[in-house]
Amino acid sequence: MTTATTKIEGTTTKVESTTSRAVWADVAKGVCILLVVLWHTVNKHYLQVDWKISAPIPAMWGFFGDQLMTLRMPLFFTISGMFAVSAYHRPWRVVVRSRVAKFLYLYLIWMLIHTAILWFTPGFDTTAARSLGQFAEQLTITPPNLWYLYALAIYFVAAKALHRVPVPILLGAAALLAVVAAADLIATPGNRGSLLQNFVFFLLGLHLRPHIERLVRNTSWRRAAAVAAVYAVATAAMAATATQQTPTIWTTVSLIGTVFGLSAAPLVARWTHIGAALSWLGRRTLPIYVIHMPLLALLHIALIGRLSNASPAVQTVLAVAYPVIVTALLVALCLLAEYGLKAARATWLFELASRRTRV
Repeated sequence: MTTATTKIEGTTTKVESTTSRAVWADVAKGVCILLVVLWHTVNKHYLQVDWKISAPIPAMWGFFGDQLMTLRMPLFFTISGMFAVSAYHRPWRVVVRSRVAKFLYLYLIWMLIHTAILWFTPGFDTTAARSLGQFAEQLTITPPNLWYLYALAIYFVAAKALHRVPVPILLGAAALLAVVAAADLIATPGNRGSLLQNFVFFLLGLHLRPHIERLVRNTSWRRAAAVAAVYAVATAAMAATATQQTPTIWTTVSLIGTVFGLSAAPLVARWTHIGAALSWLGRRTLPIYVIHMPLLALLHIALIGRLSNASPAVQTVLAVAYPVIVTALLVALCLLAEYGLKAARATWLFELASRRTRV
């Protein structure tokens, strides 16, 4: 195990790089999955409530969630690309099962589950197939909320198939694709736009891993604060000028957000309790990702009427912390559901069954 030297606010601290990298990456993943659940909670449930309050609290939550779109998935995919480096250099026959078949299998299984549950919640604002044709379209070219699983398989196949293309050209082409998709210059229904926009971040993690690791090793609170300030100004300027679809703007702001996430995660990882909790959560992102949407849909159907009919005084209290409360509840329920399903030996919902050894 190697040792790296990291400077933190004028002091020098030696950390075991292998362990540190694993922890900071899990911390970043933990933050990202919380932001994903929070954003879905806000946009698909919270903002659908008929708020009768004068304070602009719901609008502020909506603004907060929208701006962090440039952080959560780009950072998620950058780390996913870093984790794919080892498999990328192995033969197809060795990795096709673990890096392609596994994610496509999970994508199909949970698409079937989501489609079945969301069929009974038509009032919930999310993409759900209502016919065999729609299901086929979502399964292939217009992925629904489970698109991250689909992207992991597609990105890896594309990256490995294009391994002979020089990295600068490949990154440039992927960046151009992201710019075109973000600018809405091509049709991007559903999550197709996100699928096209985030490929470049997967490639950045895959091909620039040594540079990212150097950034992580050399991070400091001062540097993270400086990048955070730049990111805050960039997101505020993008929102104020409504230039999200102006070519290069979204991709550039997302890149700044990713650098901020990579700079901050190792520092947060050193906070004993918070870092440990986020790291623990970051190792359990799959069940949270695949289970939270159906639970949110059921919660929405059960509570939307009561929330909309609540008195202004009650709504004012709920408006402030409700998204955080629901996010925490959903995460807890997802992990509890995973525990129950695995206890019932339904592990096939979370992993591709291993091959049986022939005797």
